[in-house]
Amino acid sequence: MWLVVFFGAAVLVALTPGANNLLGMHHAVHHGALKAVTALVGRLFAFALMIVAVVAGLGPVLAASTTALTVIKWLGVAYLVYLAARIFFTPSQASSTPKSGNPLRKEFLVAITNPKALLIFTAFVPQFVDPARGSVQAQLVVLGAVYLAAEVLAGAGYVTVGAIIRRADLSARARRRLDQGTGTLLLGMAGVLATSATR
Repeated sequence: MWLVVFFGAAVLVALTPGANNLLGMHHAVHHGALKAVTALVGRLFAFALMIVAVVAGLGPVLAASTTALTVIKWLGVAYLVYLAARIFFTPSQASSTPKSGNPLRKEFLVAITNPKALLIFTAFVPQFVDPARGSVQAQLVVLGAVYLAAEVLAGAGYVTVGAIIRRADLSARARRRLDQGTGTLLLGMAGVLATSATR
């Protein structure tokens, strides 16, 4: 029962609009649903690394380190600004070509440089651990796997929205406006991240 409750909570957290979800939708619009879903592996791999760190006991140490979180935060800010710039300055006609970058790599880098994601695994997930149920590390592994499943579900939802937009066969002008909106949102997220407290 506790896993069901956790899964429900994890889905709500994973569905929250964020850079990775926005990126997944953007990839679906320009690269198609299959490539966008495949790119989710990059995000999942980044989160899996965080889960391993938490299980190994390194997560809380990193989360408590102002320096580490600050470095991660500014790397994340810089990468979001970079992605926004690429979207703004890449013609819509070329945005679906390989020159626009590797979607899987983008998903990974956005996720791994997001300090909020690290806090999910060091603050949110551990709340559902109960020492009375047995090994804390084993529970963290199970909860981490369940959270990844929730992330897949949420990511697929955003990809579906992007795929629907792609099938709408928007005009070049409308697609460009959509890209500009995506770039603007990424810049906004970079601004929010830049002004957020690291502890």
